[in-house]
Amino acid sequence: MAQEWNIRPRGHVCTICNQPLVDKGPCVSVLRETPEGYERMDCHAECWKGLERDWEPFSAWEGIYETPAPASQKVEHVKKENAEELLRHLITLEDPAMSQVVYVLAVMLERGKILVERDAKPHESGGILRVYEHRRSGDTFVVLDPKLRLDRLGEVQQQVVALLSGTHALTQPAAEQAPQTSVL
Repeated sequence: MAQEWNIRPRGHVCTICNQPLVDKGPCVSVLRETPEGYERMDCHAECWKGLERDWEPFSAWEGIYETPAPASQKVEHVKKENAEELLRHLITLEDPAMSQVVYVLAVMLERGKILVERDAKPHESGGILRVYEHRRSGDTFVVLDPKLRLDRLGEVQQQVVALLSGTHALTQPAAEQAPQTSVL
């Protein structure tokens, strides 16, 4: 299956019984592979345990559902917000040339306790598909770990810094950008 995937928010109603998820209650989140792509399910732990199915989930994890806070109560650090916004933007572009930058941003946010890794699966490209969940919102991110080589890490870090600082703008996918020439 192709890696095309956009961020999927956590549901607030059980996919199985259609009842609201309970604040601070256990919930199960599931990614299911379908011919159309990945489908996300969020459900009560009891509903998931009792569900008869003839399919295996691509990924499943248990967590605690937290009712989202009103927008006025959300307080986040500016740098983490910028890294998170950049990650969300790059994922929606689906530009394979930015896969290493996307991965580095995801790792940054994981280390910053914004994202938590929920699962990892081998990918046909030789990399690893990592399933991350946003700790507060419950949004799911599927990120390809391109097995970044250590000798390329500095270059990718410079790209990330340039994008976060605003010295490099993302106007089109990197693969389509015209090569830069210098005048001697």
